[in-house]
Amino acid sequence: MQETRQAEGRLETDRPATSATHVDVRILNLPASVSGVSTEQMQERADYGVVEAVTRTVGLSASGEPGNGGLSFSSRGFAGPNSVGVAEDGIMLGVAAGTIAYPNSSWGYERLDVLRGPASLMYGSGTMGATVNAVRKQPDREPSTELLLSAGSRGTVRAGLGSTGAIGDTLSYRLDVYGERSDGERPLDNSKSGKLMSALRWTPRSDLTVDLTADISNQAPSRYYGTPTVDGRVVRELRNMNYNVSDSDLHFQDRRFKAKAEWRVNDLVTVRNELYHFSADRHWKNIEGYDYSPGAGTVNRYDYLEIGHAVQQNGNRMALELKPANHRIAMGWDASQANFRSYSNSPYTGDSTVSAFNPVNGYWDSPDPYLPRTASQLKQNALFIEDAWKISEQWLLMGGIRRDWYEFSRLDLISSAAFDKNLNGTSWRLGLTRKLTESSSVYAQVSTGHDPVTSLLSLSKSSTGYTLSKGRQEELGFKQQLPEGRGEWTAALFHIVKNDIITSDPNNPAQSIQGGKQSSRGLELAGAFNVNQAFRLEANAAYADARYDELMRGTVNRAGNRPANVPRVTANLWGHYRINDWRTSLGLRYVGGRFADEANSERMPGYTMVDAVLSWNVNPKTTLSLIGRNLTHRVYATSAYNTQWFLGARRSVELMAQMRF
Repeated sequence: MQETRQAEGRLETDRPATSATHVDVRILNLPASVSGVSTEQMQERADYGVVEAVTRTVGLSASGEPGNGGLSFSSRGFAGPNSVGVAEDGIMLGVAAGTIAYPNSSWGYERLDVLRGPASLMYGSGTMGATVNAVRKQPDREPSTELLLSAGSRGTVRAGLGSTGAIGDTLSYRLDVYGERSDGERPLDNSKSGKLMSALRWTPRSDLTVDLTADISNQAPSRYYGTPTVDGRVVRELRNMNYNVSDSDLHFQDRRFKAKAEWRVNDLVTVRNELYHFSADRHWKNIEGYDYSPGAGTVNRYDYLEIGHAVQQNGNRMALELKPANHRIAMGWDASQANFRSYSNSPYTGDSTVSAFNPVNGYWDSPDPYLPRTASQLKQNALFIEDAWKISEQWLLMGGIRRDWYEFSRLDLISSAAFDKNLNGTSWRLGLTRKLTESSSVYAQVSTGHDPVTSLLSLSKSSTGYTLSKGRQEELGFKQQLPEGRGEWTAALFHIVKNDIITSDPNNPAQSIQGGKQSSRGLELAGAFNVNQAFRLEANAAYADARYDELMRGTVNRAGNRPANVPRVTANLWGHYRINDWRTSLGLRYVGGRFADEANSERMPGYTMVDAVLSWNVNPKTTLSLIGRNLTHRVYATSAYNTQWFLGARRSVELMAQMRF
């Protein structure tokens, strides 16, 4: 199921499905569900964060907070970094302690794709609900430069530079630089981030291409850890307060280097190889728990957490693509080694009490030492093969299988205790597409996948007996392009079952075992329609009925409950109207009510956001835009943490200039 748009005369369903398959197949013919947000769409909507951009696609909602790196999503009833993966050009950094922090901004990417449902065939473990894949802009020999400058409410400033061109006869380059800062809405809510993305392409012959990329990113997100709740409701009078300490800290640093070679041996054979090194350093030093006492007018602060992550991952991807007769075959080998060193002041004791309305934030004072705690290593090897067989002009059969092997080892740096664990998983996908006409198709597919019961890089001794949770999806879908390129629409029905989630042993409620089960079923609709030359509509809606089928917590049966942070209904609507050099865009986003916990004891209300962009093409090279976000000044919660809810941004206004040379 795809979100669609006509951009520069090209429909989304005409694009190659590079984020959803290893072989060359158009999205229209693919028996799977993939949607994309193009750079043109992101500019029209002024979405310069990955979270803001991808949650415009069908069925995807966000539940990010500082502890999980901000890139936590829900899709098709499954939520969190261990079920919804985030990749860049098809490669994911290993998830450590449930944290994904990169990429955070959409600048420098040609598009952001979302492959829905189990994606282990493409990306390995941890992708039961969906995978977000950020596709980089590529070097081009045709010179061009784009510049972004913006300023807005609460001291928000952002700047971006993108440039590409030729260097001699065989070299071309791409450089993207982006930075932003904001004062935020409350004390200690300030944030800043910056990144540099660089790429060099060498084409010594028409059949050989070598790409080198080097990126660095530095983020200092907001140190806001939510607003206290009472009886499952936000205390609105406290929404401007921040109870963290004055010297709190939150930093994410990422470095990424890749070398990729592609050799087109002949019309039938292509060989690719990609060697990479990723590293991430993260630091948290915050008070993360706040309990409000209305009678006393105070907030009790607890969870004095100082945590550090040092992650390094080296890997190689090798692939061979063959085109015999009516087949498109891809096979390959993925190998990587990730090292994770964790630091903390566990057991995170300490507490303090401050005024709820006039807090003196104070300074960090923890009785627990900050020490290196564990060193982990994860070796992964995966083999895959995929085939797209064009049986006839009307029928396309696609199938693929992948086998992942994981070798995990962990050393406790305090006690010197060590343990090893081997895990493996097999995933496959089988799909059939029937072309009804040249512009419409219907498909059916069955796919499987696997998720870790916790982040693979941070398995604990108590998890040594666990295997990967396994899931299976059945999906039916329809895709159609409208006559004369007026638009397109898609529909998908899905049913996913995930087994072997963690539950309590019915014979010993204090013991956790695998054996739980959760499922979801639903419908996704998306479409885009050019009403006339001036007016375009884009819309999508999703319904997901997610539930725990078998789940015990101690002696309490959670069967029938909905997983936390999973809405039943989400929807997006955008209207774009152009008159000469002026364009106005109005967007609505609806996220249904979600539960803050698996007990379904606290319900976060649904909300509707209204955004608008008014743009003026001053000349062919310059566009000025006035951007309004949350125009109705809605108070809403995006996710829950401890006894707090994270509140979304208030109404804001921004003036932006975009220049192209």
